[in-house]
Amino acid sequence: MLISVETPIVESPRVKQVRGMFDLTPAKTSRLTWDVHLPLAEKPWHIGLIVGPSGSGKTTIARRLFPTPRALPDLTSGSVLEAFPDDMSIKDIVALLSAVGFASPPAWLRPFGVLSTGQQFRVTLALRIAATPARECIVFDEYTSVVDRTVAQIGSAAVAKIIRQRNRQFVAVTCHEDVEAWLQPDWVFRPAENCFAWRRLRRRPAVALDIVRVAPSAWPLFAPHHYLSHALARSAVCFLASWRAQPVAFSAWLPFVGAGPKTRREHRTVSLPDYQGIGIGNALSDFAASLWAGLGHRAISTTTHPAMMRARLRSANWQMHRAPSFASRHEGRLRHATTRLTAGFRYIGQALPYAAAKALLES
Repeated sequence: MLISVETPIVESPRVKQVRGMFDLTPAKTSRLTWDVHLPLAEKPWHIGLIVGPSGSGKTTIARRLFPTPRALPDLTSGSVLEAFPDDMSIKDIVALLSAVGFASPPAWLRPFGVLSTGQQFRVTLALRIAATPARECIVFDEYTSVVDRTVAQIGSAAVAKIIRQRNRQFVAVTCHEDVEAWLQPDWVFRPAENCFAWRRLRRRPAVALDIVRVAPSAWPLFAPHHYLSHALARSAVCFLASWRAQPVAFSAWLPFVGAGPKTRREHRTVSLPDYQGIGIGNALSDFAASLWAGLGHRAISTTTHPAMMRARLRSANWQMHRAPSFASRHEGRLRHATTRLTAGFRYIGQALPYAAAKALLES
């Protein structure tokens, strides 16, 4: 496909001066041309990446090859929940926001304008998915241009997961090469070199967490992002996960009061918003549960968050012992859950070696 963009040049004294200074050929128009061949019909695909420096023609080419992105709804008033289509159920909205890595219910109630740039990026992505018909390709221009590069990488991993899970097509248009390994596109086109290549899927870069036991004083950094109350029990044993020397997730556990074997109950687990969407919170929760198992405790968890329920149901490390239901009013420790569904799970995964578990707990 031959793509041309032509712009008239308005003659002025300054234009003539520049022509003379740089020996530019007199012309009434400025013309840019790209001979583009993207063989996208050759095989099925889900994710494409158009990447290159500014001025290389990325946006122009994307507009000619794919449907024009639909305009986003008004985001100046009301919570971000109100921006989704009227016929979309709250259950589907919650599932979509969680899937793109924006799993902080307290933040869902806020207007778009007060969210962080990372949260705005996730909401914009969710809105584009919601607004684009299932048979149309979702095109995201200036992809990750306004967010921190760590946020861009984590967000790209979340994007890749949901697009493939929902069997959609997505094209990212960006000047940032660093998202490729995290987005795992099926094809990449670089307009600056006029180079198209199909790409084999690989594992995304590893996220190596450093986990330590911490005092409850670490909780305030994470409290605003947990979907339940900000309160933390005084008896909680707390763990902190860091990545690239930055705190990313927190998990607190309590003794289980009642008859039966020694048991620890998950109390609060949350990831910071910029690191949601790739399973860091679940990884920390699994590690803490394996630590308790290594010390001879049973580890259990009760959750009401739909995303965590789905993750636990897919995980080989957890077994559901109570299907989603409302807690009865006589269950004192679950009195807050008498109006919403909760599900109970028991850890059945591998136990951390006793010496390692004891050393970490006593550190």
